[in-house]
Amino acid sequence: MKTKIVVLMVSLFSMQIIAQIEQDSINQLKSVVVNARAKTLRELSEFKRHGQFTELLSSQELNRNNPAFLEQSLGVMAGVQVDKRTQVGGQRIVIRGYGNDQKFNNWGIKAYFNQIPLTNAEGVTILDDVDFSVVDNIEVVKGPASTMYGAGVGGVVRFYLKNSDDKGISLTQNTTTGSFNLIQTNTRLDYVTDNASMFVNFGHLQSDGYRPNGESLKNFITYKGDFNFTDKQSVSVFLSHNYSHEGISGQIPYSYYYANNDPGNDAYIRKNSHLDMQSTRFGVSSNFKFSSTFKNSTVLFYSGTDSERVVAGAYEQFSSPNYGIRSVFTKSNDISNVIENVLDFGTEIQQCKSLISNFRFTGDLNNPLTVSPIAAGNYYKYTTNQQSVFIHDRINFKKYDFSVIVGLSANHIDYDRIDLLALPGLIVGNTKNTSFSKSFQTSYNPHIAIQKTFKDQIINVSYSEGYNAPTASTSYISALNKANDDLVPEKAKMIEVSAQGLLFNTRFDYQVSLFNMNINNKLTQLSAANPVGGSYTYTANTGNQLNKGLEASIGYVCDVKSNPILSKVTSFVNFSYYDFKYTDFSTRVNGVLTDFSNKSVVGVPKQKYSLGLDFQSPKGIYLNSTFNYLSEVFSDFANTNSVNGFGLLNAKLGYKLTTNNKKMSLDFFVAGNNLTNQTNYTFLFLGGNINDFDAGNGFPSDMAADVNPGSSKAYFWNGINIKYHF
Repeated sequence: MKTKIVVLMVSLFSMQIIAQIEQDSINQLKSVVVNARAKTLRELSEFKRHGQFTELLSSQELNRNNPAFLEQSLGVMAGVQVDKRTQVGGQRIVIRGYGNDQKFNNWGIKAYFNQIPLTNAEGVTILDDVDFSVVDNIEVVKGPASTMYGAGVGGVVRFYLKNSDDKGISLTQNTTTGSFNLIQTNTRLDYVTDNASMFVNFGHLQSDGYRPNGESLKNFITYKGDFNFTDKQSVSVFLSHNYSHEGISGQIPYSYYYANNDPGNDAYIRKNSHLDMQSTRFGVSSNFKFSSTFKNSTVLFYSGTDSERVVAGAYEQFSSPNYGIRSVFTKSNDISNVIENVLDFGTEIQQCKSLISNFRFTGDLNNPLTVSPIAAGNYYKYTTNQQSVFIHDRINFKKYDFSVIVGLSANHIDYDRIDLLALPGLIVGNTKNTSFSKSFQTSYNPHIAIQKTFKDQIINVSYSEGYNAPTASTSYISALNKANDDLVPEKAKMIEVSAQGLLFNTRFDYQVSLFNMNINNKLTQLSAANPVGGSYTYTANTGNQLNKGLEASIGYVCDVKSNPILSKVTSFVNFSYYDFKYTDFSTRVNGVLTDFSNKSVVGVPKQKYSLGLDFQSPKGIYLNSTFNYLSEVFSDFANTNSVNGFGLLNAKLGYKLTTNNKKMSLDFFVAGNNLTNQTNYTFLFLGGNINDFDAGNGFPSDMAADVNPGSSKAYFWNGINIKYHF
């Protein structure tokens, strides 16, 4: 397999018979004075570079709300939804309706912290231990992006950190308090010289939460340093150590949810269910210019995570070191006076070695933490390898403002699992050995795009492919003691017509996309009757689905001149309209094969929109207001249970002040979410995960518990941010 990848890379590189130019010259728009929102130029640049719909949140958008509440910032973007199982944990990022059918964590999207993958080698992304307070901007590539980023059908989310631009030493102290006994602090020290910049940040968050047993406690230490050694070489260092505790309340029935009655789930609360996580991340990246036309960016990364999870049915310990390298070479020269070209080629390689033990609770109500004998539990050692080699070539015809982008990637993943409870003689009478190895065939994923630029407008037509391989845990059916050999990776093929640009003296910015995405061999989590009683879950390729959609984002900035009260008004509208259907989709329900073709895809709202209106005074007073609406969704394959939509109104009022000597800046604010007291949810069990029932949950036996409610009452916080430059 490795030989095939090397041959592919060499062969594609040999096709590059034309010279190229410096990349930045084609990534940036023509030099203009931009009056639009702060994110616009970067957004347009990344749209040109990727050749598919790309949207950005700047620090201004992130600070419209509390950065710790990721769903309140990233969730207002068109085509993006953020679910969560706890107050500030268990986040599940859903892009274009993809990634919402998992009970835990993120799967089907790829996430990065600067250049460091947050997604491990197995394709799973955990965000509980990420300090979002240090994030400066977020970039989302929507739809399959396997050509540059490997596995993932939904898209790519990139979180960026930024060092200070102010030379010298500065100290920042942010303090926030609010509802549910919320206390947040961030203490940051920046140091900037001519050739180096660095910061260290200490973050703390604690809250009782809005649900029973819903407390949160997080502590973060983050360091980032950038060093310019010569004109040709620079190095960046990232280091973080994180602790997260999230109490888990469990899901409740829909009848309780609609009545705004949230007693929590006794099967979870009785066990003081929680997720404790401690992690360390480390990365060193090097940027080196071999010449004016050839450069390289390489990052070596490591992350180590230890966690303890106590839920309704099981006690789990998990330890997972993940490490690897991502390296991208860029070759650029002129072909002629009218044609220019840029070639990116590189690789991303990850390996994850994890130990996981999982022991089932007996269900004893008097001794809720009593587990079943060890023979019924699991203790596994996993080794997962994922490799991706990619090439991304762009030819720009300057005379016609026309570009052609061609990309291809080769992606491979394999697993090896050792059953540590199957050692000879360890457990008397144990004859099962659930060890297995699995290697999926290398997946080749192309990307083709053509772009036309009309002054400040960019029109893009693209075709992209992406894939998701089954995870190691889904590749084996423990209840049947056999490998899930029938599983194959799912494959997505997307055609997209999109445009982004500026109008009305660059004050009006817009992004719009029409897409058609076919997903074949859809991987779905299902349940079935256990031969020895009860039920078990497994994953199957249930068929195909067709996702058709429209996404649009527009914004306008109005500068008010000679007005002592109002200096700027900023507004935006983000809109998504989806028609997602199962086209050839069948599963077994209660042992009967059922065809759900032409049914709507579960958990995807047909409409989602966000409205924002901001006012800014020359005196430093500002008001940010946001309304985010999700229409109803179906929770089951048969579309018999629809979950009501809802709209949330949020607002933030503040006052910013900078001293005359510019040594100190202050920001005072008060803010509130769900100001109209709307019933809303933060997480749903969907598709094959519905009708969840845990013994001793406190609900009637005919009521399944499938919904995690959000706060149905308005909640508030206030704070002060102080920055002092020494």
